[in-house]
Amino acid sequence: MKSIAVLASGKGSNLQAIISSIDNDQIQQADIVLVLSDKPMAGALTIAKEHEIECLFLDPFYYTTRNEYEQAIVENFKEKNIDLVVLAGFMRVLSPTIINAYPQRIMNIHPSLLPAFPGVNAVNQALNYGVKISGCTVHFVEEEVDAGPIVLQEAVPVLQEDDVTSLQQRIHSAEHRCYPRAIDLFCREKIIVKGRRCYLYD
Repeated sequence: MKSIAVLASGKGSNLQAIISSIDNDQIQQADIVLVLSDKPMAGALTIAKEHEIECLFLDPFYYTTRNEYEQAIVENFKEKNIDLVVLAGFMRVLSPTIINAYPQRIMNIHPSLLPAFPGVNAVNQALNYGVKISGCTVHFVEEEVDAGPIVLQEAVPVLQEDDVTSLQQRIHSAEHRCYPRAIDLFCREKIIVKGRRCYLYD
């Protein structure tokens, strides 16, 4: 059984998808033991409480430096013997303090087919560029933003009538399929990382 910590800043739709996937055995051998947020009113904290998952608001403004804040996060994770850290709409770029503590054990999902359109406003970037295919990418987190080894991707067609809202909704639906599958593969030890490539054995 793998112990999972979720870092979230927003409403928590990916967190809910992950919880549902654990409940219906689409994610096996996994237990979410902590949901941590940098926002006191994050919807993800409400979802965690509804599912009786331990949750914690850790205020970044309480700490003098970014390193102190992230060290506090790591200490909370170590107390829970965390195996996998899942970013679910966590709106802070992680530093080496966390990344080096959990190498190839931090997953993120990004709303584009990386390496296209990294960083913020990826859906808007894709529409402005005029692409015909977008999607989502689950990847391991490294120091360079949105540049770690890719675990899974799912393509989403861009329709002529799409705006940011409509395309984002369809990408969210893809995320809710793709992220649980990637987490399941990790928890069943079906991912081997060699350099930039993730080999999946399912």
